[in-house]
Amino acid sequence: MALVLLEGVRMGTSLLYVRCPWCLADDDRVVDSRLAEDGAAIRRRRECSGCGHRYTTFERIDEIPLIVVKRSGARQPFDPVKLIDGLRSATKNRPVTESQLEVVAREVEDELREEGWEATSEQVGLAVLEHLRVVDEVAYLRFASVYKGFEGVDDFRREVGLLTKTTAPKQPEG
Repeated sequence: MALVLLEGVRMGTSLLYVRCPWCLADDDRVVDSRLAEDGAAIRRRRECSGCGHRYTTFERIDEIPLIVVKRSGARQPFDPVKLIDGLRSATKNRPVTESQLEVVAREVEDELREEGWEATSEQVGLAVLEHLRVVDEVAYLRFASVYKGFEGVDDFRREVGLLTKTTAPKQPEG
């Protein structure tokens, strides 16, 4: 069975043709279609009209990349690998697993996508800090020290104060 990622000519959102992996003919018929990858793709069984071979194609939506706007004004695609590398540095020698880092990166990206297709580097940094606060407080402080550009002990004291600050619940009057 041949698995083929769709390579054809697109017209709008529909596919004009797919070439058979055996004879390269572009005339086929769809024998079966079903959802795949939890609804993120459509799996289609096709039969080539030229040679009769059957093959499978998958159709997926091309995602619009999340763009990060740097302080300099430069724009670049959001890179979860780059984010995980930064998280790995902040969590070095800490009891944080690789899967936790991947979850943080995915949650940060999802959170930013909810706001739109562009995010500032400041929004990325703040979102990371909020997620790191829950995962590991030491990693939070390490990340904050680089992200916020700490220059001395007073910066650490201030951030620890913010990290540990809790508001007492209001007492009922009366």
